[in-house]
Amino acid sequence: MTPSPHPEHGPDDLCEPASALYRRALLEGHVRGADAEDAPCLIDLGLLHPAVDDLSRLEPVAPSVALHRLLRGAAERIVAERRHEERLAELFEPLLRVETPAMRTEAPTISVLLGSKRINHAITEAMATATRELLSVQPSIEYAKGLSGQAHAVAMDRDQALLDRGARIRTLYQATTRHQPLVFDRYEKLRGDAQARFLDEVTDRILVIDRTVAFVPDRTGPAASDVALEVRHPALIAYFVTAFEGLWQLATPMYPQSVQLPSLNGVTPRMRAIAALLVEGHTDAVIATRLGMNIRTARVHIAKLAATLGSGSRAQLGYLIGQSGILEQEPGRRPPAEPSAPED
Repeated sequence: MTPSPHPEHGPDDLCEPASALYRRALLEGHVRGADAEDAPCLIDLGLLHPAVDDLSRLEPVAPSVALHRLLRGAAERIVAERRHEERLAELFEPLLRVETPAMRTEAPTISVLLGSKRINHAITEAMATATRELLSVQPSIEYAKGLSGQAHAVAMDRDQALLDRGARIRTLYQATTRHQPLVFDRYEKLRGDAQARFLDEVTDRILVIDRTVAFVPDRTGPAASDVALEVRHPALIAYFVTAFEGLWQLATPMYPQSVQLPSLNGVTPRMRAIAALLVEGHTDAVIATRLGMNIRTARVHIAKLAATLGSGSRAQLGYLIGQSGILEQEPGRRPPAEPSAPED
């Protein structure tokens, strides 16, 4: 079994093994190279270096020298940021004179974001100042499979930082993603108030951060996957939150506690979802798309539903669905009692 990779961190967040080993090296004057296998960050950060006369021995850099070097690096970054600010001010100074009184100076309530890099940057900026809550709807996990390892790690760090500030995360997934290892791996690693539920049908992807800003995909253009809208209009935000809360109440808990919905009279929750779409007159292809499955799987479920209800045709199946009352039943609800016969 290969050991897990050492987590990346800076000198201001020194891991416990590195801190203990560096202290020991200062007290003893050196440590063996093998001792640093669990704390390679000490060499990467320049706190330990090989001895000149014995490369297998590591000697510590004096704390005063290390601190001076690190502070100098921080000062250089501050100077670079100030120069960056000055260049931006010089660039926009002539443009500010072009602005007319009629031009709007407040931030737009709806902005178009082009490109995945710009979209991710805007989401990261919004989450960096969030302190309350992240609501998200994820209709599929396919988007996450395409993320690079670095991008996935950045997203996890972003979510963990939000949880560390005392906020909570609630996510709705489509039912077909609930067995994806990537979903469970995400919630097993996050520490804090992170919850997930699933539905047979969910809306398109959406993020609502602190109930002040939302990010939704723009599917109207040819490059739909690389276009999103940043929404800050209070009425639209309120609408998104209300819709999310309604779906959340209908959804089944997936994490932290997985709940299996019971079958009613042999009709599973998936069959009920299909039955609801059948009585609306949808084709097999539409049903498969809306429930996130392939058409062959959808037809298998439809056949099982027909067999359960004793239907011999599509037309009869719709009638039997209406007569069975399965669409009015809810898991955990007791069926109404049979009316008692009138007394003589």
